[in-house]
Amino acid sequence: MLFRSSNRLSLCPIPLIVALFNSYQIGARLGIGVDSSFWVGNFGGIQDGVAILTDAQLFANMGKPIDEKRPLVRIPIRLITFVAQ
Repeated sequence: MLFRSSNRLSLCPIPLIVALFNSYQIGARLGIGVDSSFWVGNFGGIQDGVAILTDAQLFANMGKPIDEKRPLVRIPIRLITFVAQ
């Protein structure tokens, strides 16, 4: 991925979707969409190309829980389709 910096083109090592998380504080309650489902949990940060949620639960797009709550979930950035608070 390329971006312009000081009139030069540079390679961007971090996908631009990471910018979606800039306005959220650690601990904020987020919904993160992946494929045909979404996770709801507390934002734990971004590390090594994954978004971290704590105390998170997976839901189908219809809103029905798929799984029980998990203490920690690591979601690869490349799989994220949306972020909502």
